Amino acid sequence: MKIIACSNGLHLAKNVAKKLKKPYSELEVKHFPDNELKVAIKTDVKKKKVILVQSFHGDINDQLVEALFAAYTAKDLGAKSITLVASYFPYLRQDKRFKPGESVSIEIVGKLIDRVFDEIAIIDPHLHREKTLGHIFKIKAHRLTANPLIAAYIKKHIKNAVIIGPDWESYKWAEKTADIIGCESAIMEKKRYSARKVEVKLNKKIDLGKRNVVIVDDIISTGHTLLESAKLLRKIGAKKIAAICVHAVFVEKAYEKLKKAKVDVVSCNTIPHKSNKIDVSDLVVNALSQ
Repeated sequence: MKIIACSNGLHLAKNVAKKLKKPYSELEVKHFPDNELKVAIKTDVKKKKVILVQSFHGDINDQLVEALFAAYTAKDLGAKSITLVASYFPYLRQDKRFKPGESVSIEIVGKLIDRVFDEIAIIDPHLHREKTLGHIFKIKAHRLTANPLIAAYIKKHIKNAVIIGPDWESYKWAEKTADIIGCESAIMEKKRYSARKVEVKLNKKIDLGKRNVVIVDDIISTGHTLLESAKLLRKIGAKKIAAICVHAVFVEKAYEKLKKAKVDVVSCNTIPHKSNKIDVSDLVVNALSQ
């Protein structure tokens, strides 16, 4: 087995290789003047099980092409098998044709991955109507979750917590976290008017006095729902509010806005960010050890 870090997988791949005691290498990625990618594997992969580690954030299209180029190259160089470890995976949002003529990106990306990889592991994929990775990929797919890691972090660092899910999509997630910790949970009912305008209310009465409120979600992107939730929670008695997520996407200065609103933000290191306090490398190590 050889662990190869793609350009956005450096932070995770090195730690995984160290824990597995396997050889580590970094993909060489360069841009031509016209912005085309040049990808090179700098280690011998012949007859080896190759693990490519990538986090698809930032220049997502470049990250995807990079991973596909690397996988094709590894196969051409005689790799025994090729596994993609995606700490954050893209193009899962468009899972149906909402309007005539739209591409269904989840199906297209699934087929591209199937063609060149033998196996894939994704940490907390942001699925909507699709409930399993088996509906997206034909190859062996591992759906890893940071939920127990988040629960352990809360249990260790936040006393007298109450867990809040910011919307119904996160309800089971927040409820499971609360069950692991052994604390109370509730859910925010959300009415979305646009990507930047939402209205929220709590689904049940709950005493927040002297409680540490923790909003738990898989992704923080624009942060608008979290900001609206924090406003409401303060109105009904919350004194201290934390937000914990798996994927620190943070677009449109979301992190800065949350800090300004006095929300303590913690994230997993699926995407490198200064809010990272929860390491997911053991999830990957366990999956690769099976």
